[in-house]
Amino acid sequence: MNEAQALNYVQASATALGLTLDAARAQRVAAHLQRTAALAAQLEQLALDVDDEPAEIYHPQRRPPEQMSAP
Repeated sequence: MNEAQALNYVQASATALGLTLDAARAQRVAAHLQRTAALAAQLEQLALDVDDEPAEIYHPQRRPPEQMSAP
């Protein structure tokens, strides 16, 4: 996705959602979109096996299952 495509996408999306973006803000959003697309492209290049699984979600307040039994 090049700069012009990202900016066009941002402007069209803003219009479809009824959002008002000035030119400077639309440009900043388009820049973030391009960075996000570049990161996603890198992730898509990773060779993952069928057995590969995502890491568990971190829950700082969750207790281990053995500590969750009723008193």
